[in-house]
Amino acid sequence: MEKEMINRLKIVLAEEQKSSKWLAEQLGKDRATVSKWVTNTMQPDARNLLRIAEALNIDAGRLLNQKHLKK
Repeated sequence: MEKEMINRLKIVLAEEQKSSKWLAEQLGKDRATVSKWVTNTMQPDARNLLRIAEALNIDAGRLLNQKHLKK
């Protein structure tokens, strides 16, 4: 079974030339938690999604896979 890519965090981090380690430091989160978000094993809640967007200085919509919003 293929893992659903609900968030685009891995892609956005690459586009912004940032690492998951950097993001974990910015958010004060454990690196393992951020890694789970990046690999879509676990999803950030709405508050953390907004904090991620703020840390990256981007619109939060860029972090979501748009095909999941249409369901």
